[in-house]
Amino acid sequence: MDLQIKDKVAVVTGASKGIGLAIADAFGREGAHVVAGSRSITPELEALHEKYGVTAVPVDLSTADGPGTLVRLAVDQYGRVEILVNNLGAATSRPSFLDIDEAEWQRIFNMTLFSAVRASRAALPHLLDADGGAIINISSINARMPFPAVVDYSAAKAGLSSLSKSLSEEFAPRGVRVNAIAPGPVRTPFWTAPGAFADATAAQAGTTAQEAMDVVVPKSMGISTRRITEAHEVAALTLFLASPLAGNITGAEFTIDGGQIKTL
Repeated sequence: MDLQIKDKVAVVTGASKGIGLAIADAFGREGAHVVAGSRSITPELEALHEKYGVTAVPVDLSTADGPGTLVRLAVDQYGRVEILVNNLGAATSRPSFLDIDEAEWQRIFNMTLFSAVRASRAALPHLLDADGGAIINISSINARMPFPAVVDYSAAKAGLSSLSKSLSEEFAPRGVRVNAIAPGPVRTPFWTAPGAFADATAAQAGTTAQEAMDVVVPKSMGISTRRITEAHEVAALTLFLASPLAGNITGAEFTIDGGQIKTL
């Protein structure tokens, strides 16, 4: 299927690993011009430059001017921006809401919500000039599910989901579609890195991190498919929503969680 993305200019935030890396890879594979921002440039992201010509930009997207810098670089290089994927996010598991101080709330919101606000503000003038611009925000099922261990992350993702609706309402009549994707657990370093959530789950269950990801997490979280989502599956949905084939889809949020959320 031709997604009609070839030669489109796509900006992707938080692209050094996990979902962001998979999204940058998917857009590159479809022939898009990808400008991928991340605080650090990983070997995997460097490889996408060699493979697809992806432009990897070292930039701190949690700062006030970081997202704008990334968008300006894309415009300077290609003269336009037609797709923005706000993927950056951060979460740290803690015992209690009372353990999260003011600085940590600000850090999580800067990365997870305000980076998207700033990138969207910088990109929208260019998206309005494009023939069918699109913003895809990577939210989370945590925006709707109570999970006290990451209450700050969940609140930031809820804000991102709300932002998606508001931006769509204002800018869809002017040709810019805005949608959100809400993944459940995804096999990424967010879970699988040493000391991350898979290790913590494994320690509680008395098993290995691999077993935790393959069996314990799907069972304990009520995932109907009995497996967690893979990053390339989120990337495939992102591609579709960015493409002209989804030309009348806007203001929507798509859950990709293997059936974890049971309510309408």
